[in-house]
Amino acid sequence: MAGGGVAALGVSTERAAQYKGRMTLAVAMTCLVAAVGGAIFGYDIGISGGVTSMDPFLKKFFPAVFHKKNSGGRNNYCKYDNQGLSAFTSSLYLAGLVASLAASPVTRNYGRKASIVCGGVSFLAGAALNVAAVNLAMLILGRIMLGVGIGFGNQAVPLYLSEMAPAHLRGGLNMMFQLATTLGIFTANLINYGTQNIKPWGWRLSLGLAAAPALLMTAGGLLLPETPNSLIERGRVDEGRRVLERIRGTADVDAEFTDMVEASALANTVEHPFRNILERRNRPQLVMAVCMPAFQILTGINSILFYAPVLFQSMGFGGNASLYSSVLTGAVLFSSTLISIGTVDRLGRRKLLISGGIQMIVCQVIVAVILGVKFGADKQLSRSYSIAVVVVICLFVLAFGWSWGPLGWTVPSEIFPLETRSAGQSITVAVNLLFTFAIAQAFLSLLCAFKFGIFLFFASWITVMTAFVYVFLPETKGVPIEEMVLLWRKHWFWKKVMPELPLEDGWGAADGRATPDNNGHK
Repeated sequence: MAGGGVAALGVSTERAAQYKGRMTLAVAMTCLVAAVGGAIFGYDIGISGGVTSMDPFLKKFFPAVFHKKNSGGRNNYCKYDNQGLSAFTSSLYLAGLVASLAASPVTRNYGRKASIVCGGVSFLAGAALNVAAVNLAMLILGRIMLGVGIGFGNQAVPLYLSEMAPAHLRGGLNMMFQLATTLGIFTANLINYGTQNIKPWGWRLSLGLAAAPALLMTAGGLLLPETPNSLIERGRVDEGRRVLERIRGTADVDAEFTDMVEASALANTVEHPFRNILERRNRPQLVMAVCMPAFQILTGINSILFYAPVLFQSMGFGGNASLYSSVLTGAVLFSSTLISIGTVDRLGRRKLLISGGIQMIVCQVIVAVILGVKFGADKQLSRSYSIAVVVVICLFVLAFGWSWGPLGWTVPSEIFPLETRSAGQSITVAVNLLFTFAIAQAFLSLLCAFKFGIFLFFASWITVMTAFVYVFLPETKGVPIEEMVLLWRKHWFWKKVMPELPLEDGWGAADGRATPDNNGHK
């Protein structure tokens, strides 16, 4: 569709000041249940590393790794370097990448709930295959089904949360997804800590318990109301207004409802969202949809989380100590997400991302220095230095948990106009899972090749992404989701990229209206 004027913008007038509504029980319950999709994602990240460090699991499916792990004289950095073992972890993310793109038309044409249910059912099937696995092919097929579930869930849940939440609370409520993710990681680490001593089938219990959050997600998808944005987009306007009034706790929703109707009018003229998203007027959102999830993974956090037991064992920690350290990092991540929920709608996205980035850089460099000086291919860390490494890694996880962890999902899910929102979220999830797959597949080899330099590799990327946020990301705090499209024309850089609009067409660059402090730059 050709872009221009009000139609190109979708929303013609800023009405944020007229929005009414409050935090209601309906919103709280829907956000809690929907966020369980994050628990599935987190549980898998946390469970994989623990299971792949369990001897009965390795002996059954990866005997070569089992032999290397338990034989003396091996390079400490290379004990777990095995592409089959990496494929077990990373196959899920490749399947999720493909599924997230397939989920876009489902989410747009059948609603956010449909994708949430598809994700839950796929995850149940994957958990069943994994718990009953008798060979590597069955194990990896189960992982692929889990990936399909994660692709659908990660595509739909952040959108659902962003659309249900009131504008002034959207950041904190959207982070329920990340909070559930961190809770899933923490729970998985606790379960691994308990099941490692149940031999020889403890690993089956760890993998099978993934069915619990999947059941909650499926049931929630069936029982939750659809978002008003999706209902209006699909022509169910009256029902959309009724849902909006219920979740806002007031009948005075004219301003927000009008924004949704205007956005929907444009959305329904767009037949090919993925083609539309490539247009110049959508360039800022597309850049963010690619860069934010890519940078989130390039912090190195997933490598630390799903390989934490392996990583700590490589550093000389015993089996029990390595899993205990993983539980600790999971608890820190969960706690730090609470910090972000409490501050994101007061301090804004930019401050959290920049401060978290600086702290992560410092922590990665410190770990690299300790390992470079005190740890080598054939020597172990002393007790005091081992404790220091765990403390610094926890500080790294703390910084990630209040910054790039939740905001890597929140920012992309809230910036797209309705006509490209589903496609934009699919791109976000696909990029996230592509980079997760690449890092998961390569991390053990990189650890073997780079040794302590792996932490400097990630520190350099965090430096790049912190600078990117400072220069290119406008502040989205408090901007209504259907008016987010107006934000880019106020930013010092993106207003140069966006096509010019005639003055008479709704909101234009020339009419001078702007919200203070939205650019992040003078």
